[in-house]
Amino acid sequence: MDPVGNLYHDLGEERLRNLVTAFYRRVRVDDLIGPMYPPDDWDAAEKRLADFLIYRLGGPQTYLEERGHPRLRGRHMPFSIGLAERDRWLDLMGASMREVEIPLDHVPVLGAFFAQIADFMRNRPEGA
Repeated sequence: MDPVGNLYHDLGEERLRNLVTAFYRRVRVDDLIGPMYPPDDWDAAEKRLADFLIYRLGGPQTYLEERGHPRLRGRHMPFSIGLAERDRWLDLMGASMREVEIPLDHVPVLGAFFAQIADFMRNRPEGA
């Protein structure tokens, strides 16, 4: 059974969208991962992540309908992502989860999900 597949029903779409908004508010001013984002794409990036999370956590499939298969690693290949970027992404998402008050019983599952995705995005060997 997929442990994240029903979080949408527990957390709700509004909280998930608020989570992504809180996350991107942090990313915009972050010195490490903020510069990876095109300055004219913030709103679209926020929508894509929110739609992805909503779909992946058991909600409507808007992401799939609009973008097709996530292909996350391929879509992130143009960006150099190592341990520091992964860790910063997780730090910003963790702070965002606390801000929107993700219920404590869901934090371990959601945190593990984010950690798996963030680690999967790594595409740069350390020391390179």
